[in-house]
Amino acid sequence: MPKSAAKPGKTKPAKNYQHPESTSPMRPEVGTQAQFKKKLPPKKYRYDDSLSPALEWDGQNPARERGEALVREVLDAKSLEEAKAAATKLKAISKPFLNWSGKAERLSFDVPTLPLFIHERLSTKAILETLKGHKRDKQTDMFDLFGDPRHSITDQVLRAYEHKDKWVNRMMLGDSLVVMNSLLHYEGLGGQVQMIYMDPPYGVSFGSNFQPFVRNRDVSHNDDEDMTREPEMVQAYRDTWELGLHTYMTYLRDRLLLARELLHPSGAVLVQIGDDNLHMVRCVIEEVFGVENFISEISFRKTGSAPSDFVPNIADHIVWYAKSKEQLKYRQLFRNRTPTDERGISLSSSAELDENSESALFQSVSLESAGLRSGDLNEPFEWQGRAFHPRAGAHWKTGHNGLRKLGAEGRLLVSGNTLRYKMLHRDFPVTPYTNLWTDVMGAVNQTYVVQTNSKVVERCLLMTTDPGDLVLDPTCGSGTTAYVAEQWGRRWITCDTSRVPLALARQRLLTATFDYYELKDESRGPVGGFVYKRKQNNKGEDVGGIVPHVTLKSIANNEPPDEEVLVDRPEIKSGIIRVTGPFCFEATIPAEMQWEESETQTSAAGTISDANASYLDRMLEILRKSPVLRLEGNNTVTLKNVRPPAKTLSLSAEAVVDATASGQKATLDDAVQEAKEKSGLALPLSQKPVAIVFGPENGAVSERLVYEAAKEASAKSYTRLFVIGFKIEPNARLLVEKSAEAIGIPATYVEITMDVMMGDLLKNMRSSQIFSVCGLPDVKLRKSKKANGTQLYEVELLGMDVFDPITMEPIHRAGDDVPAWFLDTDYNGLCFHVSQAFFPRTSAWENLKKSLKGEYEDSVWEHLAGTVSEPFEGNGNKQIAVKVIDDRGNELLVVKSLTEAK
Repeated sequence: MPKSAAKPGKTKPAKNYQHPESTSPMRPEVGTQAQFKKKLPPKKYRYDDSLSPALEWDGQNPARERGEALVREVLDAKSLEEAKAAATKLKAISKPFLNWSGKAERLSFDVPTLPLFIHERLSTKAILETLKGHKRDKQTDMFDLFGDPRHSITDQVLRAYEHKDKWVNRMMLGDSLVVMNSLLHYEGLGGQVQMIYMDPPYGVSFGSNFQPFVRNRDVSHNDDEDMTREPEMVQAYRDTWELGLHTYMTYLRDRLLLARELLHPSGAVLVQIGDDNLHMVRCVIEEVFGVENFISEISFRKTGSAPSDFVPNIADHIVWYAKSKEQLKYRQLFRNRTPTDERGISLSSSAELDENSESALFQSVSLESAGLRSGDLNEPFEWQGRAFHPRAGAHWKTGHNGLRKLGAEGRLLVSGNTLRYKMLHRDFPVTPYTNLWTDVMGAVNQTYVVQTNSKVVERCLLMTTDPGDLVLDPTCGSGTTAYVAEQWGRRWITCDTSRVPLALARQRLLTATFDYYELKDESRGPVGGFVYKRKQNNKGEDVGGIVPHVTLKSIANNEPPDEEVLVDRPEIKSGIIRVTGPFCFEATIPAEMQWEESETQTSAAGTISDANASYLDRMLEILRKSPVLRLEGNNTVTLKNVRPPAKTLSLSAEAVVDATASGQKATLDDAVQEAKEKSGLALPLSQKPVAIVFGPENGAVSERLVYEAAKEASAKSYTRLFVIGFKIEPNARLLVEKSAEAIGIPATYVEITMDVMMGDLLKNMRSSQIFSVCGLPDVKLRKSKKANGTQLYEVELLGMDVFDPITMEPIHRAGDDVPAWFLDTDYNGLCFHVSQAFFPRTSAWENLKKSLKGEYEDSVWEHLAGTVSEPFEGNGNKQIAVKVIDDRGNELLVVKSLTEAK
C-alpha cells in the first residue's frame, strides 16, 4: 500500500493528565530482584469475634471469653455510663451473622507479604514521540514521558519503599489479596484509597464461562470442545470456585477486610453482584463494614429481556457501603428532567405557547409545612378574592409578602380549597439520580461476556470521588474501572490474577482517547479541580456544568437562585486530544529471584526444605490432577506416573509421557528405536521417564535453575526436561531452547496459569487449562535508512514457534497472527519501556489515528497494525527487546543487541 503524506493544516496535539502533587513509594524494577533483600513475613489477619445470636456460650465459641469479660464489666461498672458502654460492646458482638462451611473453624488467615516489581512502563505519549523518530523534539525527555525516575540499581535494592516518586497509575498481575496486602505493608497505603470498586465473580453457576480473546464471542457454557477447537478461547472470566458458595463467601470476606484497611475515612466500597447471591453478599459486607455504614443498593438494567420460566431477571446491583457514614464523600449526580418527570399539567394552552413544550410544564407543590409558627405564617391569605387557610397544625412556607410575590410572578395555583405553588420545569432542569438506573442498558458496546458497563462505573466514581482521588479495582477484568478513572482524572490501581484481562486492559488504555477537561490550575493537575460554567443553547436550555435552581424561597424573598454543579459536565477544551497518562505494569511474582534462596529444591542432606515442601507438594498434586500440557493446533501432551524422584539435587519430579493419550506418535530415530525395543534393549519411548523442575513460587525461572536441572537430568538419562514456571528470565528461556546442544538433553518451558496461586480458591479448571507450552518469538533486527547521518533500525516479527515436546519440532505461527507485541528500542535489562505497541489482529489504534489525522503519515498507523516497526535510533544501551503476548496472555521476551543488525 503506498504511503500517503500527512495532510497540511491545523493538527490537534495529544496531551495527558499528570498528578504532580501525588506521590507513591519508590518500587524496584524487575531486573533487581536477585539482589532485593527487603523480605517481610506473611501478615496474619484476624476476623472479628462474633457470638451466636442465641448467646450460646459453649466451649467451642471463640468469643465466649470476650463475652464473659464484657458481662463482668457491666456488673462491676461504677457508673451508668460505664455499664452502657460495656453493654453496647456486648450487643455489638452478639448481632446476627451469616455462617458458612469453614467459617467457624477459620479464625484468621495469613497473606504472603510480597514486594511489587515494575515489569513495564507504558505511555501513549512516549509511543507517539517514538514514532516521530528523528523528527521529534530532541529536548523531550522520554523517561519523563514514561514517568521513570531512573533510580540506580543500588537505590532500588537498598532504598526501595523508603523514598517517594511522582505518581503514575498502576496495573498489577497477582492475587488481589496479595496485592492489597503489599499495598498496606510495603507501601503504607492504608487509609489513602477513596473508592474501591469490586466486580467479583457472581458465584452463580460454578462452571466455566469461556470468553474468546478476539474472534469468537459466542462460546458454549462449560463446553471443553469450544476451547480445544479455538485456541484463542481463554478462561479469563470464570465463575468457578472450589467449594462453591462457601468458598465464595470466604473469598469476599478476606478481600473486604483488606479493602477496609485501604480506604480513606471518607471512602466507600461498591460491590457489583447479581440477584442470586445479593442477600448473602450484603450480609458479608455488613459483617466487615457494619450495618450502620450501609449507603444504598443500586439496581441497574443490564438487558432488555431475559428468558426465564418465571419473572425475568433484567437487573444487576451495586451494594454501596462507607467506611464511615458520617465522613463519607458524596457528590450528587443529576440527569436532565423530562416532561414525563412532571406530575402537573401544561402552564398555558394559549395558541402561541406549545402546551407540550418543557417550558410550559410545571409541578403542583404544597405551600404548607407541618407545625405552627409565629406571625402571619399561620394567618389566612387572600388571593383573587378568596381567603386561603393553612390546614390545621400547619403553616405557610413563606409569609404573606412572599405569597404576594409568588402571585405576582404567576406561581400560585388554586386546587379546590387549597392554594399551591407552581414549580416550573425550567426552574430546575435536572433531577437527582435515584438508586434505580434504567438508562444504562446499551450505553456501551460490550466486547466481552461479563464486561462491566462503563456508565455504571462512571456514576459510582463520580458520586464518591473528586478529580485526583485514588481508585482501586481488585477485579480488573477488561479494565473498565481504570479506563473510567483515567477518563475523569482520577488516579487508579487495578489488578487481576489472569494475564488475559490485563493484556486486554493495556490495549484498551494505550489506544484510548478522551475529552480534555479544562483544569482550574494546570500546574496542579486534576486535583485542583475541573472548570464548570453556566451555558445555554439557542433554545435557552442550560447545557453547561452549572445550572440554576430557582426555589419558592428565592422567588418569595427576591433572591438570586441557587446553583448546582453537575460534576459530569466539566468544560471541554477544544483542539486537544487527551490520551492515557503513563502507567506501570507490576507483579507480585518477580521475574527472577536468587537461585540459592528460592530455587534450591533440596538441602545438603538431599531433603526438601520445609519452606519449599508445601509448595512442591501442591504443584505435584496439581500436575497429577491436570497432567495435560497444551500446544498450538489442538495438540496436547499428557503426563502420567508423576512422582518425586528417589534422590535429587535439583529436580522436582519425574513422569512418563503418554504418547497415546497425547495423540502424538513418539519418534526419535524410528528404525533404531524400533530395533532396540524389539530386542529388549530399550523401553518404548512412551514409557521412558522425563524430568520436571518447578520454578519458584514467588519468582520466575532463572538461568542457573535451568542449567543445574538440565545437567542432572542429562546425567540420569532422562529423555527430556520440562521446566514449569509462572515466568522465565530471558537468558533462562534461551538456555531452554539450546539445552539439547549445550547440555545434551532437550528441554521445554511450560507456563503455569496464575490461577493456581489462589490457594484454596484454585479454580476447577477443565482439561488443559493449567499448563501451556509457550513459543519463542522469532524476530529480525536490521538496519534501516539513515536520517541526517544517523543510522536507523527496524524490527520485524517473523512469527512465534511453539515446540512439540514429543517430536521437538516447532509449530510456527505467523507474526500477524498474534494479539499484541511490544518493542523497547533501548532495553536496559531492568524494566521494559513500551516504545512501540503493535496489535496486528485489531484496529486498536483507529480512534487515535482519526483524532490525530494530519500529524502522522498513514504508514505509521499501518506499522502499528502490522509486523514491522517504525524506524528508530540506536540509544545508549545498544540493545532492543521484543515482547509478544500470546492468546493466553503469556508474555514472551527476546533481547537482541544492535550489533546483530544486518
